[in-house]
Amino acid sequence: MLGMNRKLAQLEKEGGMIRVGLIGAGQMGRGMISQIESMRGMRVVATADLLVDNAVKAYTLAGVPESNIVRTDDRDLADKKIAGGFVVVTRDADMIAHLDGVDVIVDATGIPNVGAQVAWNAIMNKKHIVMLNVETDVTVGPLLKRLADAAGVVYTGAAGDEPGAIMELYDFAEAIGFDIIAVGKGKNNQLNVLSNPDVTAELARKIGASPKMLASFQNGTKTMVEMTAVANATGFVPDVPGMHGVKAKVENLPDLFQLREKGGILHRTRVVDYVDGVAPGVFAVITSDKLEVHHEMKYLKMGNGPHYVLFRPYHLTSLETPLSIARAYFYREPTIAPYFGTVAETVTVAKKTLQPGEALDGIGGFTVYGKIMTAKDQKEHNALPIGLVGPNVRMRRTVEQGQLVTYDDVEFAESNFIMYLRELMQMGD
Repeated sequence: MLGMNRKLAQLEKEGGMIRVGLIGAGQMGRGMISQIESMRGMRVVATADLLVDNAVKAYTLAGVPESNIVRTDDRDLADKKIAGGFVVVTRDADMIAHLDGVDVIVDATGIPNVGAQVAWNAIMNKKHIVMLNVETDVTVGPLLKRLADAAGVVYTGAAGDEPGAIMELYDFAEAIGFDIIAVGKGKNNQLNVLSNPDVTAELARKIGASPKMLASFQNGTKTMVEMTAVANATGFVPDVPGMHGVKAKVENLPDLFQLREKGGILHRTRVVDYVDGVAPGVFAVITSDKLEVHHEMKYLKMGNGPHYVLFRPYHLTSLETPLSIARAYFYREPTIAPYFGTVAETVTVAKKTLQPGEALDGIGGFTVYGKIMTAKDQKEHNALPIGLVGPNVRMRRTVEQGQLVTYDDVEFAESNFIMYLRELMQMGD
């Protein structure tokens, strides 16, 4: 982000610092702590994780001496230690939002229900909230944004996550007057909707990742969720349920993302999609109604037109999240947020034949996967959003493999916080 290095350096020079509270010390959280320890004007001063040793390890890997790490669930002691230059680790995620010594909170849990509670607590305590938890955002993000706006704080997705990286291209293209045909991301593994933690166990062991997380990548759920976040931020929609997901190279994108009558794949423009073959990049396909703009684009070797591709060949996930933290703190602006409310949903599909009484184990598990569709289609089918799925959801009747799971197909053994927020959101729609 232009000039952010100078803003942070000036803040540090003046004796200030953006004080970050982190929830979740897994892979994303660890990377973010290490990156921020290399920055000026910012520090992760408090981290919560159910396994406190994970939080301690995140700091020691970043070069923080153990003598500077304080374990406590006491709020007053935590604030006192932060003021004294220590960092705090805790099991109590709720405590982070109540600390005077925290300015911005980051949720890196990846668990929809937990993310909903974290965001709510942050907003109610007048803290900016950065979501590395896209699953929560696509389920109740529009409500959380309205609440944050009313509270005078920022609710935002994260730079470096693919939705945030796509939004950078979208904002750039829209700001200078291009017509945007499509936005999307690459997928770096072949779609296998039946992937589950057993399928990914060996790979997960080799690379030190979560089998459930890898399964959510392979079965497409993560891609569907990410592009739902982009849809709700831009007003674009999936052209078809599940998107096209064609295999292509970057240079093919301008011709592919044309209307069908012009030789492309699209039934309409202003769509979200993903492409097998351009990972780890993100893209925007653009055009113009000005002849001189086309002349300039050809001169600049951007292609023969009438469509052109803007392509960013990387996204650095949680290593870029500090830019969203700084943007919220300095400018009170989000990197990406559901400006258009709910225009798309990621809904639930049976990964196997589901039987009455069977519990659904959630994203990346053995029972279901996610598919993007328009919000209109979700309502018509009464489809169950994937972000509401968890062990508290049980089947009322049989649903065959590959079929949508609807609200009518399930019962909720008990309510949870994200369900409560979802009900509030729907009451306001």
